[in-house]
Amino acid sequence: MSLLFKGTSFTLSVLALTDADLADFENKVAEKVQQAPGFFQAAPLVVDLGALTEAPDLARLKSAIANQGMVPVGLVNCPEALKGLARETGWAVMQPGRQPTAAKAAAPKAEPQQGPVYLAAQVHQGQVRSGQQLYAKDRDLIILGTVGAGAEVIADGCIHIYGNLRGRAIAGANGDTQARIFCHKLEAELVSVAGTYWLSDDLQGSQWQAPTQVWLKEEKLALGPL
Repeated sequence: MSLLFKGTSFTLSVLALTDADLADFENKVAEKVQQAPGFFQAAPLVVDLGALTEAPDLARLKSAIANQGMVPVGLVNCPEALKGLARETGWAVMQPGRQPTAAKAAAPKAEPQQGPVYLAAQVHQGQVRSGQQLYAKDRDLIILGTVGAGAEVIADGCIHIYGNLRGRAIAGANGDTQARIFCHKLEAELVSVAGTYWLSDDLQGSQWQAPTQVWLKEEKLALGPL
């Protein structure tokens, strides 16, 4: 048997801790998971420690995440003094993404990057019912009906819902940051684009119960009229 290690990239959710109060953390994580359990089940999670002024209990932090059905993968912005303990407790110590630097000389003109190549859109006629999940791999997903509470629709491309969105919609599931979600009435439990998500309580602003599109803007979700 031969082994081949390859470099690749995956979309991971990053949770930034704002303080070391893990009792409060456990309660808040449990509340979020209860709102959209299907989305968080077995989801890999990276924890950002960059905002902390005191060290958290890393073993308890790992257990709190695992107890909610997620997979604690690693730590980013981990202080040097904690790196040994992080490894002892089973955390990967990850490096933050590189920041762009000013160019020192004129670079050669880059070849245009080819975007994702998608298949023809997958079309679903009728309601997507509670407990049902649809996944459009390498394509857009078109729903000619309502996505009910407790239902989940996922696409590597965009999601178009010609009806109410009451369940969960996950666009750009393979990391496409240009993907969007369109719906005739926003009442969602969760919306996500390329791994960045908002839950129901984050969505109940001016677009709630209105025709809406959802997209990524400067690495944050944005909502606007359809």
